[in-house]
Amino acid sequence: MQKTVNIQNKRARFDYEIIETYTAGIVLAGTEIKSIRLGKANITESFCEFSNNELFAINTYIEEYAFGNQFNHKARSERKLLLNKRELKTLARNVQAKGLTIIPLKLFTNEKGLAKLQIGLCRGKKNYDKRESLKEQDTKRDLDRIKKAF
Repeated sequence: MQKTVNIQNKRARFDYEIIETYTAGIVLAGTEIKSIRLGKANITESFCEFSNNELFAINTYIEEYAFGNQFNHKARSERKLLLNKRELKTLARNVQAKGLTIIPLKLFTNEKGLAKLQIGLCRGKKNYDKRESLKEQDTKRDLDRIKKAF
């Protein structure tokens, strides 16, 4: 087992412009935390959605626990996210009014061993924005190579 878990959604930073980030707890059932601690989770295709003034992570994949029995969890299910009421209200207001979306950015465990999900209030990038970010990465990489040579 890994001591700390840090599963990132690298695709989110490429596809979306992140405006604000929040750290939310996750309501997990049964053997889900054991699979997360083993690093058997994926959040690249997931998103967050409001239902009855509660925030849920949809399409988050947590692999079934290998040593689980008949009470094992489902791999893809809705998982409730835990935030303050004030944070939930501001997120709901921003999503409805401005047309923004909420995307999971990172799944990690804190010092106490609890699973947390870092979510971001995001705006989708256009194709030319994506090309611009690729150009910036290339120039940064080239500059780092030049600095390393000297």
